Amino acid sequence: MTVTTKNTARQRDEERARLIWLLTTDKAVISTLLGKLTLAEQYDVGTLSDDIAEVGALVAHLPPADLADTLEALPSEERHALWRLVESEKRGKVLIEASENVWDDLIDEMTDRALLDVLQYLDIDEQIYLVQHLPRNLTGRLLATLPPEERARVRQVMHYEKNRVGAIMEFEVITVRPDVTLQVVQRYLRRLGKMPENTDKLFVINRKKKLVGELTLTCILLNDAQKKVSEVMDDDPMTFAPEDKAENAARTFERDNLVSAAVVDTSGKLMGRLTIDEIVDVVYEETDTDLRRMGGLSAEEDVFAPVTKAVKTRWAWLAINLCTAFIASRVIDGFEHTISQLVALASLMPIVAGIGGNTGNQTITMIVRALALQHIQPGNLTFLILREMGVALINGLVWGGIMGGVTWWLYDDMALGAVMTLAMVLNLLVAALMGVIIPMTMLKFGRDPAVGSSVMITALTDTGGFFIFLGLATIFLL
Repeated sequence: MTVTTKNTARQRDEERARLIWLLTTDKAVISTLLGKLTLAEQYDVGTLSDDIAEVGALVAHLPPADLADTLEALPSEERHALWRLVESEKRGKVLIEASENVWDDLIDEMTDRALLDVLQYLDIDEQIYLVQHLPRNLTGRLLATLPPEERARVRQVMHYEKNRVGAIMEFEVITVRPDVTLQVVQRYLRRLGKMPENTDKLFVINRKKKLVGELTLTCILLNDAQKKVSEVMDDDPMTFAPEDKAENAARTFERDNLVSAAVVDTSGKLMGRLTIDEIVDVVYEETDTDLRRMGGLSAEEDVFAPVTKAVKTRWAWLAINLCTAFIASRVIDGFEHTISQLVALASLMPIVAGIGGNTGNQTITMIVRALALQHIQPGNLTFLILREMGVALINGLVWGGIMGGVTWWLYDDMALGAVMTLAMVLNLLVAALMGVIIPMTMLKFGRDPAVGSSVMITALTDTGGFFIFLGLATIFLL
């Protein structure tokens, strides 16, 4: 494959796929890159030169974002082989784009000196982003190499929790005074020669560095150059405090279609800015974390992590699941006499439990989403419960009626069909109710409503479904 200079999305996808294929299908290539050639492989090293040269060309041509995606898609050994080919100038940008799981894997192999060399090619905002995840001893060494002003900025950001605006804000901002003309601003921008990425506005501050407004680039271009900044600026801009939750800021960005926004302290002094780059990362991380947690997975688990690490991150919820499954089995055991009298119940039980679990997961997904978007307030909670119960009742009557009819036809037992219908209706109502109560209860106790919610709802609907179905069968069929 010839590496061309084209930079289309399709070309980059093809090159990334080719690189992954080369690194995952030929162990001799990996052995060569890691310096672990076996005696047998040494005789064939001449045949590997073309593949190794192609791997090197692909790594040199692909941008950092694509290399980060490639690292995500590789097992540990292949990651380290690829990492050795990435130039020092590009390594920092790759780490910025990669996940923490990849950092942990790669940084373990790097010396402190190598890490400091990587950071020197990044600007201050990117250094701050990475330094929050470095070992504490290395953080101190990095701070010692920075100018006093930048050192103070790093310490300021490290003061905030990871999920706060202060931890993800950028310090690269362009500021102007309200009493200058647009012509002066234009001349100032031309003298700068470049602007920070995602700059759609300038921030207007007074002599005390307090934010008094913002000036969009559109205003600068479309208004008379002799007008003063104060005449055309927005004097009521959207701002964030460094203590604000990053997730809440992301919702504001989506709602107001923002590209950037100012971050100010309690006195109104401009501290930095948020940009859409950071917001996209926040949204992606929150979505990924919620999906993992709903299934009882650790937010840090890597698909290529060692088996021992994966076991450690999964065992807790599996233990809980085992306990709930044991409870469900005890419920079934309590109706052993009923099942022995009517064997058909054994084949019908999974249907009642399965559809209940599906209904519960649908409800819980809707509620967790509504909580994340802050759509649920105390005044509409009762409405949501009644709504979900209504949906469950209709679905239970429709599908329970259908399944009851099928059961009657299969076993020629109208009473068994009626029990099947009633059990499905009741279990769907229980599932809908629990689908609302579980996340709301977790939120009330300060827990993330997405954590393990699907595991819990499945356990409740299984146990409840078995109990309802077998209990009804015991009452009406024996």
